[in-house]
Amino acid sequence: MKIAVRLLVGLVFLMTAHVAMAQKGDAKAGKESFGRTCAMCHGPDGNTPNAALAKMLKVDKIPQLGSSEIQAKTDDELKKVITEGFGKMKPVSTLSEKDVRNVIAFVRTIKKP
Repeated sequence: MKIAVRLLVGLVFLMTAHVAMAQKGDAKAGKESFGRTCAMCHGPDGNTPNAALAKMLKVDKIPQLGSSEIQAKTDDELKKVITEGFGKMKPVSTLSEKDVRNVIAFVRTIKKP
């Protein structure tokens, strides 16, 4: 009986870990999606925003994604910005749910400028 309980607990743990990992994105895949959808404004490294575009949009600045302000946001907050837009940033509607998680995982790897 004890062995069955231990096996059951182990199985539940593995299943929970698998689901949790599925919720997190793949930073490498996210870098590719970022390059296609975000780099034009935020720069290829996420920290070199396009100043000419900011001027054209009449915004003070496009955020550096490695900044403390951006990195302090939760994954849900970043997801909301990506999928719903923020300020003059339009929603990115071309990304799947998985792609959004991957982009967020990549953003988490961007170091402070």
